[in-house]
Amino acid sequence: MLFGKSLFQSVVDRLADEAQDAVIPPEPSFRVNGLSAGFATEKIEVSPVNADFRQDAYLFLMSQDAPVETKAPVKPPHLERLAVEEVAEDLGLQDSDPRETLQERRRLFAKNNHPDTVHPDFREPANTRMKIANLLIDEAMRRLDAAP
Repeated sequence: MLFGKSLFQSVVDRLADEAQDAVIPPEPSFRVNGLSAGFATEKIEVSPVNADFRQDAYLFLMSQDAPVETKAPVKPPHLERLAVEEVAEDLGLQDSDPRETLQERRRLFAKNNHPDTVHPDFREPANTRMKIANLLIDEAMRRLDAAP
């Protein structure tokens, strides 16, 4: 015991004293400090008159008289090249390519052939090309790792 108190009681008293001296953090705010209130409004009031005007202007721009032209998407010619030999030719792989060159060829091929970059109608051939390219580059890297 320290001065008539147990060690536990003295620690509890010290923690209570520190808690009283602690700075109470401010309540969280959804405002960004440093920005004036005029920077962003909290509520945009739209009168029915303005709403009708905006809707009329929008509908005027989208008039029924304007013909809607839909062009059929054109399939890029490189998506016709789905044979393993053709993809290998497009990759330009060499037996002497180091790992860094192979990784760079993979990135460049993906940049030009990734399924997310083509029209949805052509995603399947683009996906096939990417699978073949990844397979060829992975095989080339395995050969590099197996070489003495």
